[in-house]
Amino acid sequence: MTITQVRTDWSGHARGVLLDAVYCGGLAVVSLAGLGLVLAGRPAAAARLSGRWQRLRRQPATQPVRALPVAGNALMGLVLGVLAVIPLGIEALFVARGVLYGVVDGGPYDTSWGGPTRGGAWLAHFLVGVPFALAGLAAMSGLALLHRRWTAHLAGERGGAWVVPVALLACGAAAVLFVAWLHQI
Repeated sequence: MTITQVRTDWSGHARGVLLDAVYCGGLAVVSLAGLGLVLAGRPAAAARLSGRWQRLRRQPATQPVRALPVAGNALMGLVLGVLAVIPLGIEALFVARGVLYGVVDGGPYDTSWGGPTRGGAWLAHFLVGVPFALAGLAAMSGLALLHRRWTAHLAGERGGAWVVPVALLACGAAAVLFVAWLHQI
């Protein structure tokens, strides 16, 4: 199934959450490519690439083709794409340690949550993982919305006074996360 089929076959909120997860999964790569295009002197190509990626959610934001706004959009997309690794990792852990718990951990389950049976341990790990998976999906939807609103802000669209402070807060969070990660190596 391709992304286009998901867009046309699904309706409502579930489709939007799935597309936000896909959007966040590729945001860093697309933004890095856009930044490379800007540095190569091709801001129009970078703006087209960003516009195509944002049309994934059927909410394209127009963007000026000047180098500075396109580079700012790519840099913010790179920061948000790196931040999206956290909720993407939470989703991967939910699948590995929640949905597939009985397959990943062969037992014995005497000291596991929900043990001593395999079914009880599986159910307990699944139920503990559900709120974290939902929080990860909500975080990816928020990051995708922030990037789309950031792009619209750079294009001069009105509204969204919250975009700049929240974007700066996200940059600060990314810096703190990176420093913490460096300290644990």
